[in-house]
Amino acid sequence: MVTLSQIQNDPEVAALIEAGNAYLAALGYTDHGPRHVGYVSHTAAKVMRALERPQRQVELAAIAGWVHDVGNSVNRRNHGATGAVLLMPILRRMGVDIADALEIVTAVGNHEEEIGTVTSDVSAALVLADKTDAHRSRVRHGQPDLMDIHDRVNYAISSSRVEVDARRGIVRHKLAMDASSSVLEYLQIYLERIVMCESAAKHLNCSFELVINGHTVNNRSPETD
Repeated sequence: MVTLSQIQNDPEVAALIEAGNAYLAALGYTDHGPRHVGYVSHTAAKVMRALERPQRQVELAAIAGWVHDVGNSVNRRNHGATGAVLLMPILRRMGVDIADALEIVTAVGNHEEEIGTVTSDVSAALVLADKTDAHRSRVRHGQPDLMDIHDRVNYAISSSRVEVDARRGIVRHKLAMDASSSVLEYLQIYLERIVMCESAAKHLNCSFELVINGHTVNNRSPETD
């Protein structure tokens, strides 16, 4: 099986990630380069490992996390589906088994909250990892554009981590925000993403909790539709 390390060292994958990050920088978006995909890869694998999924699925989630944004090299709109199409020949060239390649591209093609649907454990882990990456380190050049709500929200977040309580079946995203932004502004950006995280956690037979400055913002159970 092709490993995450091999994917990370593939020049074609690296070029797509770099191009996508540069394109989004030109549009004024926060970081979508190695820092972001590294976080998503690590967190997706962490979720799968904590829920004691097979090692193959842990590795596939890590790979999906690393490559999930390559479609941004073409266009931001529908970048998940575009990325899936770009990735299939690359994965096959690298010797990825067709079943594993399909697992990865389906997750990548469905990670956008606007058009995506969680249909597998790998897809669920990718969504939970991608949608929880909010932190001041995503602000480019370390200085926020105070006229940009995305910069304000991310820069206000000094701590962001995902915890998995496998015994109780809870995936918890804990944030610490300062007063330079607000929970309301966070929700303006992230509400659809939070709802998608709830669906992803449900697929994993868990509930999703969002905790900001020690207060639980939502309270959904696995049984809630």
